[in-house]
Amino acid sequence: MFRYLIPLSLTFSCFCQTIDESHELLWEISGNGLQKNSYLFGTLHSNDKRIFNLSDSTYYAMLEANMFSLETDIFSLFETWDTRIESVELLYDNQGQPYISTSEATQTQYGNEDGMPQFLDAFFQWYCHNSDKKFIPLESTEFQVDLFSEINLPSRSNFRWGTILTSKDAMVELYLKGDIYKIDDLLKTSLSLYTRGYQGLILDRNISMSERIDSLLKLEDNVLFCAVGAGHLASKGGLINLLRHKGYKIRKVTSSYSQHPTKEREAVYAKRNYMYTNDTIGIHVRFPGKPEEISSEQEVYALKLIYREFGQGNTYDVEVYYRTEEIGLETLAQTYIASPAESKCEKIILDNGGEAFQGMADSYPEGLYWVRVLMNEDYFVVVKSYGGNKFMNSRRAHKFFENVWFD
Repeated sequence: MFRYLIPLSLTFSCFCQTIDESHELLWEISGNGLQKNSYLFGTLHSNDKRIFNLSDSTYYAMLEANMFSLETDIFSLFETWDTRIESVELLYDNQGQPYISTSEATQTQYGNEDGMPQFLDAFFQWYCHNSDKKFIPLESTEFQVDLFSEINLPSRSNFRWGTILTSKDAMVELYLKGDIYKIDDLLKTSLSLYTRGYQGLILDRNISMSERIDSLLKLEDNVLFCAVGAGHLASKGGLINLLRHKGYKIRKVTSSYSQHPTKEREAVYAKRNYMYTNDTIGIHVRFPGKPEEISSEQEVYALKLIYREFGQGNTYDVEVYYRTEEIGLETLAQTYIASPAESKCEKIILDNGGEAFQGMADSYPEGLYWVRVLMNEDYFVVVKSYGGNKFMNSRRAHKFFENVWFD
């Protein structure tokens, strides 16, 4: 049921709104000794742009929360998981510039390049980290990997909801309606094809996740925003019912959609970047989100940072090495920019007057990637950026290069 109104006052800013009273994705948690309300939200593991039409109250809840919790810490897989499921094939013009022979978006585990950079769950983690809020996962990634093998589902590295759902389009349609009970019915039907599929993937996990949520809610001065797959909310064994049995009051938050972006929505999207600074090395990098810092047990490099956009399949990688010999920048570039024969390695004059070399490289496991090499007196940096067809044929990699600099 939809209706329009102009409210006199709300806890979040808005003007003309559309109200959807049947939408059931956002729930307020109160009672049971809580001093402040927390929130439970149902997600869809997809980067489809349509599902990012979040309600005004969802943005309000995100701002109010000082802790976020998802099913798992998906960003902990930055080092190992490239979500692209198609290889990139480029051609080169007579100037050595690459171009793609197809206009189709590259497919990923969570959608394709035409969708949002992160899939919806990862979008919440992106905002949490960029806002320096606390993040605690409900499950470990190791647990999820073991779970998939136990109930004979495809491994996480090959897993897509579309491969186990009877109809992926039907799931998106139900999600856009916010109908969590029909989503539960669809999952029961689809997962019945697997031994203990629904029991193991949904019901058993709901019990352990409800225990974890209960413990997080009891933390002092904590306002929790917990986002889990929408299939975990409904039914007798769903999180809503399990949390009510623990003594919490769970109230559906009516979804409203303002005609113009609210100040809460603008505040969320204002956190578009994460500024990484290492004072010891003297390097600064502006990433789209918080990168993972990879340790080097054998001190192969001084620093390695990686950030991935799992929805679109893009990767931003910064590797800092010690300069142990007086090797010139051009020699280093010839080593680290293993360009295909058709592509050129070019010299770049930086805004600060320094120099860099950049070009296209091709190596395992990245495949084709853009790379820039720059250096100072003590270190040299190899910056890599790569993604699908559209990404590789755009200026996005080069724009990222400009966000890496020394003091």
